Amino acid sequence: MSTTQMEHVTALLRGSPLDLAQDPLEMRAVFRAMLTAAPVPADVRTEQTMLGGVVPALRVRIDGAVPAATIVYFHGGCYAIGDSETSLNLVAGLARRTGAEVVSVDYRLAPEHRYPAAVDDALTAYRALLEDVGDPARIAVAGESAGAGLAVATLLAARRAGLPQPAAALLLSPWVDLTQSGRSLETKAEVDPSMTATALRVRAADYLGGADPRGELVSPAFADLRGLAPLLIQAGSHEVLLDDSVRLAARAAECDVDVTLDVVAGAPHVFQAFATVLDEAAAALDRAAAFLCGRLDPAASPTQVVA
Repeated sequence: MSTTQMEHVTALLRGSPLDLAQDPLEMRAVFRAMLTAAPVPADVRTEQTMLGGVVPALRVRIDGAVPAATIVYFHGGCYAIGDSETSLNLVAGLARRTGAEVVSVDYRLAPEHRYPAAVDDALTAYRALLEDVGDPARIAVAGESAGAGLAVATLLAARRAGLPQPAAALLLSPWVDLTQSGRSLETKAEVDPSMTATALRVRAADYLGGADPRGELVSPAFADLRGLAPLLIQAGSHEVLLDDSVRLAARAAECDVDVTLDVVAGAPHVFQAFATVLDEAAAALDRAAAFLCGRLDPAASPTQVVA
């Protein structure tokens, strides 16, 4: 492990002014300032779009690439903060490594738009891209934190709607239990530098607005996952949401879903966002890209990882 790098990232997160338990309007600005401070590489190309005529999104590709596959991406932020711009560097890293176009969805946020607004937007986006791409074998779904939970909810909603599953789903530190029943909320509280059980409870209440926290589209950890696309779940061992990843993987296995659980020792929540300064994060994205490229239609994937 690159101990010095991991310590630097952990210290950076501990010193951050972001407090997800506080007013989301204020925290949106803080979150944006944090995650857009690093410059985006010059060869990253972006284009605003509207999916299904109603859901805004950002198309991301690497200059010179001719993508034959599409990754539908859902950003994190506890359903209350974040947008396609705050995840741009992470998304660009996926685009670079897979050669795919990544479409980052700006779903509606709580508390202004409570459940099921985010799921409705996600399903609309997925349906629109199915129509656009034409072949689900050339589509993957991905997300981070709440966005990873939303990615699983999208697979479940697609199954309900009779839509085909994508080729695969990549889930980075997924939040998939809004009942907050995971033991790691307590056992990892001291080592998690960015997330707290209090913040998760506050944001879950805002998002649910009285809806059942065990519902499958808000807490996929309790869902019947049979028939879902193959899953790669990545998490750090230093995050309070670790049990969400572990239990989701176990649930997927119980339901005969092809699932891989990839836990990086000492890493914090969504550590992949630090790929430019953390070796473990870059290596995790390399593994994620290999997983996606190995399951997308071979005609849709590059023969090697983009340098």
